[in-house]
Amino acid sequence: MSYINPSPEQLTALAAQADREGPVVMINLLRYREQAEYPEGAPFPPCTGREAYARYSEVALQKVSEAGGRPIWLGQVQLNVIAPDAEVWDDAVLVEYPSRRSFLEMVAKPDYQASSVHRTAALADSRLILTQGQALPGMTE
Repeated sequence: MSYINPSPEQLTALAAQADREGPVVMINLLRYREQAEYPEGAPFPPCTGREAYARYSEVALQKVSEAGGRPIWLGQVQLNVIAPDAEVWDDAVLVEYPSRRSFLEMVAKPDYQASSVHRTAALADSRLILTQGQALPGMTE
């Protein structure tokens, strides 16, 4: 089963935590389609999934910045060391946001939502995992 967009239940759970303070890092795991799959009648020229994701990223990165966030890291996945064999990813992306609320406000913006057609067309599968930092035992600053 593929996971491209959050379910209503997942969004409700995130919204219920909107008032929790502190920065969060979203871990994005991305698997691209060979060819992007836009809705019928969409006015976009054919392209690969990676190219469609680049179209989405043009708007998304601007919205991340406006929300006070920042991309931390992008890497091309090379090898699953501990993972099911069938779980294959193309890219991993880490994006930091000042808070859960800032992320939720960003994804609710109409221009962000309009750009998500490219993300949906681009991806065969994805994961979006919200994390919040904590000190490791024995770690000093």
